[in-house]
Amino acid sequence: MPSRSSTITLYSRPDCVHSHRVRLVMAEKGVASYDVVELREEEESEDLLQLNPYNSVPTLVDRDLVVYDPRIIIEYIDERYPHPPLMPVDPVMRAQYRLAIFRMEADLYPLCEELEATPAVARRARTRMTEMLTTLAAEFATKKYIGDEFSLLDCTLAPILWRLEHYQVELPTRHGDKLAKYAQRLFERPAFEPSLSAVEADMRHIKPGA
Repeated sequence: MPSRSSTITLYSRPDCVHSHRVRLVMAEKGVASYDVVELREEEESEDLLQLNPYNSVPTLVDRDLVVYDPRIIIEYIDERYPHPPLMPVDPVMRAQYRLAIFRMEADLYPLCEELEATPAVARRARTRMTEMLTTLAAEFATKKYIGDEFSLLDCTLAPILWRLEHYQVELPTRHGDKLAKYAQRLFERPAFEPSLSAVEADMRHIKPGA
C-alpha cells in the first residue's frame, strides 16, 4: 500500500518493459521518495481500477494527478523534475525524438510480449527483433547515445536491450558488437541498476543492491 509520507505512487509490474522504462526515468531524475505498488502478472488491483479506467500499468499518481500512458508519464517526469533535461528544447528536435520513441513503442515493445508467447510466435519475434535492432545499430552506433545527449530515447531503448540475452536475441557480429557497447554504457549509468525490479535483475543474474 502507498505510504502517507510520499506524494508519488507508481503502479508497476516487475517484468513489464513499460514499467521498467518509467522506473529508469525516475532513477535518472533522482526521484527517490516515491512508492512502488508492484503487481504480479494477471493480478488485479481495485485501487488501480478506481484510478485508471484501463486498469493498466504503469500508472503514476502524483497527488491529485493520475497518468496512465507510459510516454505521457516519462514526459511528465522529465518536466516535473527538469534537471537533468532528457528532451531537447528545440521544438523540431523534440518532435523528432517523440517520433523515434513512438517507433520504438510501436515496433519493438510489442515484440517483448510475443517473445513470451508460443515457440513459433517467439521465433518470428526474435527474427524481427534482430532485424530491427541491426538496422537501428547501423544508424547510431558511432555515437555515445542515440541523440546528442542521453535522453528519453535511450531510456526507451534500454529496457529492450536489457532483455535481449534473456530472450536469446543475437545480432550479427558487426552491429551486434556496436550495440552491445552502447548497451553497456547505458547499463553502467548509476541510475540503471536501481531501476531494476528483482525479476529484471534476475534476467542477467544480478543481485539488486549488490
